[in-house]
Amino acid sequence: MAQLVRNAIEKAPALLNAAATYSKPRLVTFWQYAKVELVPPSPPEIPRAIESLKKIISSARTGSFKNLTVKEALLNSLVATEVCMWFYVGEIIGKRGIVGYDV
Repeated sequence: MAQLVRNAIEKAPALLNAAATYSKPRLVTFWQYAKVELVPPSPPEIPRAIESLKKIISSARTGSFKNLTVKEALLNSLVATEVCMWFYVGEIIGKRGIVGYDV
């Protein structure tokens, strides 16, 4: 047991350095995307979002969504799934547990 602890203590700095070396470029890439994708909408973007929502509602009323390509429909469904998952993740964080969900 003592030998195992000693080995773990001796190898810990090398493992930490390897983890840091591995994660640095990935974190840089993550922060580049996060600065663009995770910001709240700016005031000029809000009217565009409202117009986009109006177009979605009108396409649902007229049935023009049936004329989407498979690629557009797949992308739209992936975005809807992402929004739904973020909602569930927010609820789980708010409840501070996953108890009560059918997972």
